[in-house]
Amino acid sequence: MEERYYATGRRKTAVARVWLTQGTGKVLVNKRELDDYFGETLRGHAMQPLRALGVQNEFDVWCSVRGGGISGQAGALSHGIARALVVADEEFRKPLRKHGLLTRDSRMVERKKYGQPGARKRFQFSKR
Repeated sequence: MEERYYATGRRKTAVARVWLTQGTGKVLVNKRELDDYFGETLRGHAMQPLRALGVQNEFDVWCSVRGGGISGQAGALSHGIARALVVADEEFRKPLRKHGLLTRDSRMVERKKYGQPGARKRFQFSKR
């Protein structure tokens, strides 16, 4: 049986469960082709770890992504692929770290405050 490498990636409220296997560069996201799931820009962002190492055609990626929006899901996929590559080969850690792909982006949406329409925005002030 071929070896599979698993990792979890997170971004905003999206979570990506990623499995890597030796292969030809085929990528499935929620049982759909990568091109069908993400637009051109997000596709590039999601595949950044493979491009940084130059191993786009050496691994097949299968992942399940849930939560958040499409942008957060692309970020979660990128994070998950980077972590799975490190599980596959520890030599990949240094270049991925250099490109900042192993660090979880901890930025989250700020909560809405009471007495305001959003996190920062205030209702219009009326003097009279």
